Amino acid sequence: MSKYNSEIHHRRSIRLSGYDYSQNGLYFITICVKNRAGVFGEVVDRKMRLNEIGNIAKHEWIITPDHRPYVVLHDFVVMPNHIHGIMEIAHCRGVARNAPTGNTTSEISPKQGALPTIIRAYKSAVTKKIHETNAEYSWQRNYYEHIIRNESEFYKISEYINSNPANWEKDCFFGGT
Repeated sequence: MSKYNSEIHHRRSIRLSGYDYSQNGLYFITICVKNRAGVFGEVVDRKMRLNEIGNIAKHEWIITPDHRPYVVLHDFVVMPNHIHGIMEIAHCRGVARNAPTGNTTSEISPKQGALPTIIRAYKSAVTKKIHETNAEYSWQRNYYEHIIRNESEFYKISEYINSNPANWEKDCFFGGT
């Protein structure tokens, strides 16, 4: 395997440039299974039915705050080939929840307590547990995030997450392999 070379591979970050992802805030997260493979279960009668692998993904999401007490989980759903969730980073409780976008970060790789580190640990834990079941499985590289900037966005995203199973056939992730 050849060593990564940014001039050849053109790998760019999809994160908001200059944003400190370790600061307090609310984040809408979407993490997809590689090739959008439907490995977590199926939608039946507009409700998600998780299989063993889907239950692992759900369990590891739920216990994230046990390992990182500064994380607060809000609405989430495990779908056949992806997971949506709202995650709050709250290092100091009681701090305003609006996420500013000032240039307050360094150029250093993801740091402890930062969203990329949290997501990497989640994906790693799920992968490890699933491989213990002897199932073939891997995540898509990276993940999607959206910084939730106000209460209106929060409620709109919560509604989207909660209605995702009922709207599965219209979802952009529907029809994975």
